[in-house]
Amino acid sequence: MTSFTAKSHTDCPDQRLVVFVIYENIVLLDLVGPLQVFSHAPDPKTEKTGYRCAIVSAGGDMTDTNTVLSVPSAPLSEYLDCAIDTLVIVGGDGANTAMNDQALIDNVTKLASGARRVCSVCSGALVLAATGLLDGRRAVTHWDDVKTLTDTFPNVRVELDPIYIKDGRFWTSAGITAGIDMALAIVAEDLGRAAALTVARSMVTQMVRSGGQSQYSPDLARQMLDKTGQFDALHHWIEGNLSSNLTIDRLADRSNMSTRNFSRVYSGAMGVTPAKAVEAMRIERARELLETTDLSVKSVATECGFHDEERMRRAFMRLLNVSPSSYRQTFSAR
Repeated sequence: MTSFTAKSHTDCPDQRLVVFVIYENIVLLDLVGPLQVFSHAPDPKTEKTGYRCAIVSAGGDMTDTNTVLSVPSAPLSEYLDCAIDTLVIVGGDGANTAMNDQALIDNVTKLASGARRVCSVCSGALVLAATGLLDGRRAVTHWDDVKTLTDTFPNVRVELDPIYIKDGRFWTSAGITAGIDMALAIVAEDLGRAAALTVARSMVTQMVRSGGQSQYSPDLARQMLDKTGQFDALHHWIEGNLSSNLTIDRLADRSNMSTRNFSRVYSGAMGVTPAKAVEAMRIERARELLETTDLSVKSVATECGFHDEERMRRAFMRLLNVSPSSYRQTFSAR
């Protein structure tokens, strides 16, 4: 085994200390994605990197990941008395074991108590939730771990869709690359948008995805909810008629149901009302047009059935927490 010697805690007093907590069988990208962001974020005041990073585990030494690579780490105990700016709990298949390791959880709790900001990437939310620090707070994790997080920690207000959530000093992010988005948002908050843009450009990544962005395909989400395919034909028809007046009566008629029965059956199967489902599909199409065409925002609103810009803006703010024009500025492929 190769030992790992941590950089002196006082080597770079002007830099913010970011400590990554790892354990056996982490997802490597959950670690190296945010690590790359923090390691190269420039501080405009000092013209040096704004952060210094440390990787810690329960016992230190080499830690296996879910790839052929192992990661060197320092003993977690070395950082219990340090002034930590940002604590990051990394995710991975090993999170299910780590969240039940009481000694590890106790030490993570101690680290978090003195940290200015506490974060989790992907299933690292399970480990963070085990400390009790997420009780009563909004949180997100990889969509495949939502049920475990919800069932095991019922006091956490788990949300399914966002790629990251900030609730006070606690940040949680969804699967894998969402950790990069969260780290870029943190850099923007600490060092300014220009610093985050610099890192994003160097990594050839989008800057900066809003936390309200969906972490997976809405179409895939609908298919996963509608396991029997009962509403596949309806959804396909809606997608081709978004500019039409899609009243619940009309949707019920397409489904050969009474309005009352359709509303009940659809909401029970899909978890949202028909009206909310139509709105989400309109936003999905509007996002595509804003990303890939030069159509005016007004034209996009008309084509997607919002009828006017203000209605579309309100829908975007409600579901994505960003305006259509800001969305286009950030994500336009053109």
